[in-house]
Amino acid sequence: MRVVLQRVNKCAVEINGEVVSSINNGFLLLLGVKDGDCEADAMKLAKKISGLRIFTDENDKMNLSLSDVNGSVIVVSNFTLYADCSHGRRPSFIKAAHPEISNPLYEFFCEQLRLNGVEDVQTGQFGANMKVGLCNDGPVTLVIDSEDLK
Repeated sequence: MRVVLQRVNKCAVEINGEVVSSINNGFLLLLGVKDGDCEADAMKLAKKISGLRIFTDENDKMNLSLSDVNGSVIVVSNFTLYADCSHGRRPSFIKAAHPEISNPLYEFFCEQLRLNGVEDVQTGQFGANMKVGLCNDGPVTLVIDSEDLK
């Protein structure tokens, strides 16, 4: 699994002109699932993200976690994170897991965030055409792959 994490001051997800989720302080997580990913990947990723200390403390050092700042999360499914752009001009998405695999893992990942202490976990809508608006704080943007986690 792959996550693009953005620390945000505010973020909202809109579908068909309707805001379906919005937060102020926290993370926007764009989540991609590839063939071969499993619940163990989701568990490792959720544990890592929920404990990341990337909010600034009183000394302007990245030292605080989501729970320290009472932060929220929006998780948006994003199969394009596994695009292969190495050939031609049209990306291939062959590495991305099919919806019958990725949707349950997406939902499981969101539940794992909650189990790891993230109280406010909001989502987009799996498979929908979403408009995501955000104010990246910092900017702080991280790319985390579950297979790289120990």
